[in-house]
Amino acid sequence: MTPAPDSLANGQRSLGDPSVRYPLWPPLTRGCPRTATGGMTYPAEVDYAYGDVPAGLFERTGRTGASLDRWAPLLPPLAAPGLGEGGTPLLPLGDDVFIKDESRNPTWSHKDRLNRCTASAAVGVGAEGVVVASSGNHGASAAAYAARAGLRCVVLASAEAPPAVVSFLRAYGAVVLPVPTTARWPLMRRIVDRCGFHPVSNLTDTHTGHAFGPEGYKTVAYEIFTELGVPAAVFVPTGYGELLFGVWKGFAELERLGLAPRVPRIFSCEPSVGGPLAAAVREGRPAATVDAGPTKAYGIDCTVGGYRGVLAVTRSRGDALLVTDEEMAAARTELGRQGLWVELSAAAGLAGLRGHRGRGGDFDGPVVCVATSSGFKDIDTGTHPTEPVEPVWEQVALRLRAAGITA
Repeated sequence: MTPAPDSLANGQRSLGDPSVRYPLWPPLTRGCPRTATGGMTYPAEVDYAYGDVPAGLFERTGRTGASLDRWAPLLPPLAAPGLGEGGTPLLPLGDDVFIKDESRNPTWSHKDRLNRCTASAAVGVGAEGVVVASSGNHGASAAAYAARAGLRCVVLASAEAPPAVVSFLRAYGAVVLPVPTTARWPLMRRIVDRCGFHPVSNLTDTHTGHAFGPEGYKTVAYEIFTELGVPAAVFVPTGYGELLFGVWKGFAELERLGLAPRVPRIFSCEPSVGGPLAAAVREGRPAATVDAGPTKAYGIDCTVGGYRGVLAVTRSRGDALLVTDEEMAAARTELGRQGLWVELSAAAGLAGLRGHRGRGGDFDGPVVCVATSSGFKDIDTGTHPTEPVEPVWEQVALRLRAAGITA
């Protein structure tokens, strides 16, 4: 298959050794086979004819841009129809801190940027459907984009998936199979092999994911740049590190094209009970696997890391941070007081910034924290009903006073 006319994508290459190249099709979904070792598989990325980027593509608008279609020259061919993903607001929080609110995407998370690209890959190879291992944002988004493209979707969810998210998945016509977490990936590999479905989740022991998917996350950087310029730093909630990598690559491309003077420092923000990326950075390894304790931040609760996140943090001179559930809850409350309802995982970026500043870290310039998804996705959403109040003034006044309102 040849690239669509508006895409400048011209091949794939290994992140472990950029001299190892592949054609653009088929998309690599198991990393780079030629640089893999017994314990490590490196992801592949998409390469472009950067010399042909249209003039004016990154014209500074001072406002949020349009959907992913605006950035088609620097994305894989967008063969699947979109849902209006991207173009999310960049909101000032005060003290030169901005929130990139990804909960405004069609399925209320950043994953829509990735799944526009992975659904396009599935269409491009003629697959009848996609299969995904996810208990939350990724599964919901994959199901939506598969439905939009006329593809079947199988979601291997964990048995502990929030009921609201399962309802979300089924609304798109997805086949939802709740199975133990450890069984999800072996079953996904079998569905790929037996049914010919296109995988949009990781298939390797160290995380490699889909070569096309993280390209969609570059548009977060493009939008920040066209509205704000280059911030001093970006703080990113981090699970497998694909969003982290996409933000870094987007700014690195802007620097390569001579449009940005530098790349901002990129900070990953992982749950403190695990943190495979932090472990890899600390130990100087390309990827790490760790044991993880309990956390309510299930959207970024990972035991397996990959090279993408290591590359983004180290090349940007950033850092791999660990945040506790309590710190994320405080950040979520802070965002709620600003009118933003996000899930616990989505508050990890702001929690990372607050912790970094609390340890004496500061920046000369604006800082962006990415808030990845809506509070609708939290495990305990809807489990705290409000106690009824008797509709007489004495009882109402008592409730108001308890909330700090003079009555």
